[in-house]
Amino acid sequence: MPLQFYDTRKRRKIPFKPLTAGRVKMYTCGPTVYKDATIGNFRTYMFEDLLRRTLQFLGYEVTQVMNITDVDDKTIREAHSLEVPLSDITEPVIKRFFRDIDSLKIEHAEYYPRATDYIPEMIELIKRLLDNGNAYIMDTNVYYSIASFPEYGRLSGMKLDKLERGVRINADEYEKEDFRDFALWKGWTEEDGDIWWESPWGRGRPGWHIECSALSMKFLGEEFDLHTGGVDNIFPHHENEIAQSVAATGKSFARHWMHSAHLMVEGEKMSKSLGNDYTLKSLREKVEGKGYYFSIAAFRLALLSTHYRKPLDFSVEDFLVENRLALVRLWLLRNAAELAILDGGIRPEIEIAIENAQTHFKSALEDDLNISASLASLFILVTEVNRLKSVRGLTKSEGKRLLEQWREFDKVLGVLFWDEEDEEDEELQSKIEVKVRERLRARLERRFDDADRIRDELKGNGYQLDDGKDETVVIWSGGRKIVKNKINNS
Repeated sequence: MPLQFYDTRKRRKIPFKPLTAGRVKMYTCGPTVYKDATIGNFRTYMFEDLLRRTLQFLGYEVTQVMNITDVDDKTIREAHSLEVPLSDITEPVIKRFFRDIDSLKIEHAEYYPRATDYIPEMIELIKRLLDNGNAYIMDTNVYYSIASFPEYGRLSGMKLDKLERGVRINADEYEKEDFRDFALWKGWTEEDGDIWWESPWGRGRPGWHIECSALSMKFLGEEFDLHTGGVDNIFPHHENEIAQSVAATGKSFARHWMHSAHLMVEGEKMSKSLGNDYTLKSLREKVEGKGYYFSIAAFRLALLSTHYRKPLDFSVEDFLVENRLALVRLWLLRNAAELAILDGGIRPEIEIAIENAQTHFKSALEDDLNISASLASLFILVTEVNRLKSVRGLTKSEGKRLLEQWREFDKVLGVLFWDEEDEEDEELQSKIEVKVRERLRARLERRFDDADRIRDELKGNGYQLDDGKDETVVIWSGGRKIVKNKINNS
């Protein structure tokens, strides 16, 4: 199957064909750094990480740009409300953003340009739009005339016959019913304080929409392959990007548009008023407040496991149970492969199972990132290996082959070789070890009912035990712990 993606503008799946064979240039809308990113934001960033990793898995060289919006209405408003310089708001948020994406193992883009570093490029792009007759000056503001661009609305489905001519809007973000000319340059007002730049039209700052057009052209050229974001960016932001960019250059701008659906929280849209707009930090606090261990690996899997075009209805309970258990199942295969000690070759049944998983994993990804089917192929492989292992165990050759394939899958998934043991609470690790040693003593003293009770207790809390000759390996969604089979009898 050729690689195909659902294109938002064309409203169907189409074969993906980059401008240059073997190379993909991709622009992804990044954070507005007036506050920490929410788990809804990370749903989009995880989709983009899956897209990037899939392209690389399929042999493409990827150049990705993600902008950082460090000046807009929100950042200015936040700085003024706290009476601090703009950078005092944005810098700490940027640091926490990178800390969070690193903790989720989201691969870094090649470029993270900040809006404030590229104001001259935005001014030059606005000049081109004025020269082309697509923009006009009103006082010290510059507006884009959407009536000058007949193709306006193709991405979002908006119709130009709704246009109220001559009506303008200054806000960086606005609702779908605000179908009006938008600001490219916003003249200085007292509300902006000391946040301004010089321009041919006077002091002011660029509007939000011109930022992404200027930055994508700066790093990827006037045409590139993929533009991504959340569905909430389709209108007006991405619609405005297309209008600005195509009008300025006469070129196609982005050839393919891909958008991820919303993340819902227990059936409701995330919002500050409902108190469910969790950051990673506040989600961790909520989970640990329920008395559970917060597994960042299981959270990554939760964000990955639903197709990007379907709304992800996230609940804490599902997160705690389903994804932790799923992750443990995947890690148990890795553990069995690492502990394989038998001599011998690879059974044909195992080789066939691996090849089937390879085929289905790849073909599902090529079909518009069908991650659910890709993950299903792994669980089918786990089931088949467990069946064969129960008959004869695994040979060292089979273990090596399985680990090699697991590493290939993990280039896309990023969860199969996760080890959070170093981040674990020392008290929790100590409690786990005490329980494992209690069980070992019960087994040595032939109190098998007690040993089984302890195993079941651990399993009920998400901990699986693999008994080897000299050690017991504890596996859970936060890592692995190896307990040596020795009892201090003193």
